Amino acid sequence: MKVGFIGLGRMGRAMSRSLLRGGHDVVVYNRTPEKAAELAEAGARVAQSIAESCEGSEAVMTMVANDEALEEVTSQLRESLPAGTVPVAMGTHGVGAIKAVAAAHAEAGQPFVAAPVLGRPEAAEEGALGIVPGGPAEAVERCLPLFEAMGKRTFRAGELPESASAIKLANNFVLGCAIEAIGEGMALVRKYDVDPQVFHEVLTEGLFAGPAYNTYGRIISAEDYDHVGFTVELALKDANLILAAADLARLPLPSANVYRDRLLTAMAEGDDQKDWAIMARVQARSGGLE
Repeated sequence: MKVGFIGLGRMGRAMSRSLLRGGHDVVVYNRTPEKAAELAEAGARVAQSIAESCEGSEAVMTMVANDEALEEVTSQLRESLPAGTVPVAMGTHGVGAIKAVAAAHAEAGQPFVAAPVLGRPEAAEEGALGIVPGGPAEAVERCLPLFEAMGKRTFRAGELPESASAIKLANNFVLGCAIEAIGEGMALVRKYDVDPQVFHEVLTEGLFAGPAYNTYGRIISAEDYDHVGFTVELALKDANLILAAADLARLPLPSANVYRDRLLTAMAEGDDQKDWAIMARVQARSGGLE
């Protein structure tokens, strides 16, 4: 398929490389053109504008950092997409923003799919993301070859794009709570002179075997917060989106406030560009361990 890809941060570059490896014709665009250089060497064509990335494309994917960026891109896509081309938002966005973007595309007669991804940049590099598309069934079906190139599994959210956003936010909510729990557990055992690596093994070779406890337990036990998969700054953005979605649904999420406060403390301590697992260090400091 011919696909446009807009937004070439760490995730966007990795996802574009997966599309190229899958044999797709990829046209990339980024506001800072330098990020497109390595993709050009890998076989992508580099567009000089959003409009150019849309020319002849069957789908145009966005992987941008926040709701404001998505809304800005959407206004240009509406004017540039060929008839029948599917716009696909793959970043993590608020429920309200996704509903507004879907309405804007519907007004222009354009099918819209929200397809946020599950996984750190390492998974994106391996083409092993989880992908959660929500939108009109026919539009989602047309994009499946692209999702298969980037991910190991596709989880269909249903006909509403905002349903996909809700799943992504709920997933990040549970993951944030898991990181907070690991950090609290690590702090407790350290108070009793336990090697954090031993506790990591207890978790991952016992009841909590799985990618989240394995990955984040390793980062926390090794205090490897400079190995960044997801920054504190982005995690705080997502925590705010999670609480906003809960507010719209009139749903209390008390645990979300706990780890959001950890993220705010990490930001205040100048750790905004560290991996969000650094919430564990905030907990350790609050217990007098550092």
